[in-house]
Amino acid sequence: MKSARRIAHALGRVAMVGVLMAMVPCVMTPSIKAQAVRGHLLIVGGGPQPPALVQKFVDLAGGAGHARIVVFGMASEDGKAGAEEKADDLRKLGARALALDVTHEQADQDSVAHLLDDATGVWFIGGDQVKLTRALLGTRVERAIHERYRAGAVIGGTSAGAAVMSSPMITGDERHPGGARPPGDSSSAFMTIARGNIVTTQGFGLLTTAIVDQHFLRRRRHNRLISVVLEDPRHLGVGIDESTALLVDPDGRWTILGESAVVVYDARHATITPPGAPVLGETGMVMHVLPAGSTYDPHTGRATLPR
Repeated sequence: MKSARRIAHALGRVAMVGVLMAMVPCVMTPSIKAQAVRGHLLIVGGGPQPPALVQKFVDLAGGAGHARIVVFGMASEDGKAGAEEKADDLRKLGARALALDVTHEQADQDSVAHLLDDATGVWFIGGDQVKLTRALLGTRVERAIHERYRAGAVIGGTSAGAAVMSSPMITGDERHPGGARPPGDSSSAFMTIARGNIVTTQGFGLLTTAIVDQHFLRRRRHNRLISVVLEDPRHLGVGIDESTALLVDPDGRWTILGESAVVVYDARHATITPPGAPVLGETGMVMHVLPAGSTYDPHTGRATLPR
């Protein structure tokens, strides 16, 4: 009997250790996440950039005399000129800025990646986001960008430079323009909410909680973002309007800056028609319309409007 009691006691201690060990990740996860990234994201929805947003980016990069920013121009048709124009704007605010327009092969060279060694900020100009990811994905430069972000640099971009922040990334293409419409209407863009229509690909994955869309209110892009979110409800959908920015703090929380609004779609707890269903539908998705000054916590789903 004593032997049985000793065995039972030992098993009880093992079970208690197991319970404590199971609790450790729940306790430690927030602090681990908080330490993983020290930098900010400043994601602009395209259009004219208010001077206050440009100044905010320079301030986050260290301010006049301290900010060291690398500008990537590959999304633009004339990448070098576009990057140089943006770099000049940043120099006028007291930043050191380097304009780069590189190929995939160049971006995978150590000598190019080392140009980011002391960068406190990285900026992606607008254009075609696929050109930007084609040049940088899987290269030493992309790894250097992530390293600088983790170390405390601010990573920003506008329009195409906003789309690349997430993964999946919306490419801007669709498979069935106009949807199930008469042939004469088939040229209309993003007219439906449908499964398998919106083309996405791998982005840089700097924003891990959401899929980004840009020019959102101005160009009425609700249908395509809703479609993507309902197909992959693990991610929030964040539609950023022109002249407006989503500021992502190191702890992951969001602040809306600029002149318009950000729309958030949250289908994480929605009921969605199954993949084999003939139509894409849902019930229970939450939508937030957040003007400048609002905040949002993507982990809890809690939004606050400006006072």
